[in-house]
Amino acid sequence: MTQVLIAAAVIGITGLLIALLLGFAAIQFEVPVDEKEIAVREYLPGNNCGGCGFAGCDALAKAIAAGEAAVNACPVGGAAVAEKIGAVMGVEGGDAVKMVAYVKCAGTCEKAGIKANYYGISDCKRAAAIPGRGDKACSYGCMGFGSCVAACQFNAIHVKQGVAVVDKDNCVACGKCIAECPNGLIELVPYDAKLAVTCSNKDKGPKVMAVCDTGCIGCGICAKQCEFGAVTVENNVAHIDQSKCTGCGKCAEKCPKKIIMAH
Repeated sequence: MTQVLIAAAVIGITGLLIALLLGFAAIQFEVPVDEKEIAVREYLPGNNCGGCGFAGCDALAKAIAAGEAAVNACPVGGAAVAEKIGAVMGVEGGDAVKMVAYVKCAGTCEKAGIKANYYGISDCKRAAAIPGRGDKACSYGCMGFGSCVAACQFNAIHVKQGVAVVDKDNCVACGKCIAECPNGLIELVPYDAKLAVTCSNKDKGPKVMAVCDTGCIGCGICAKQCEFGAVTVENNVAHIDQSKCTGCGKCAEKCPKKIIMAH
């Protein structure tokens, strides 16, 4: 009986010592918690999409609390979340412009030329790594295998008639589709952008027309029509500076290939 009591006492004392040591370690190595960081994190949506440029919502909350990121840095939360986070940080939420993804290609199955029959994995990056890069004759256009669709967490992009199309009401501008597209066809534009160029082919006119009925031929007529300097031709393809565009529509009206369309 005495041995049992001694053993119980030893175990009890050992447990108490361990508890004391753990308590001391917890105090010594305690990491200070920023109350603002916790409050900011509560308002972030938790999608962890990375569209803000940080590893996830926890990382963004820490950056905002430290003053290293803007209160409107979350593309998913938008202006509503920015306002709440701004209140926590004691600053204005800012006029966050809603951005959405846009696919710069209109080369549907009816308009884009076909150079071969592709039999392989339906993945744009894998198809881009092999000779021929899929079945379309235009090497700059949408390959239509839907890698961007698979990357989107918000059901905002779908392949229609061989070309990816963005549902801008569902898009949160996380940028996952942009990173996934091997041809660099997708860019962010303001939600309320009036016009956009639906081509990315950098070849000269004759070569473009040989592979697609709706490609930009780099003629520059659109740029000459714009009174605001919003339209330029770079690397044989038209580009619209959305910060300068007024949506007057003159460029679209005069475009001989009709590749400038309402967004």
